[in-house]
Amino acid sequence: MPSVKFISHSGVESEVHVASGTTVMHAAVDNGVSGILADCGGACSCATCHCFVDEAWLAKVGEPDDVEAQMLDFVLDPQPNSRLSCQITVSDELDGLVIMLPESQI
Repeated sequence: MPSVKFISHSGVESEVHVASGTTVMHAAVDNGVSGILADCGGACSCATCHCFVDEAWLAKVGEPDDVEAQMLDFVLDPQPNSRLSCQITVSDELDGLVIMLPESQI
């Protein structure tokens, strides 16, 4: 099972193991990781699952599509590595993925 490491704004790390095909958002919510609010439940319509993908993983995760990019316009403090965690699907290729959580979602 692939693992995802979440790092809170204050530096607290949480590593979870999830089945391939699970979104990063569900990996956080299902495992009690704070910092992913997920108000819309993964419909890419609220931006409350904003996260930052570790630079080393950007190429493997890929770019946001047009809908996600438009939703990212609504997040506080967007960065070049900003993504919506509901739009990142965990796979074996993403085993060890590192996700940082924004201060705005504490």
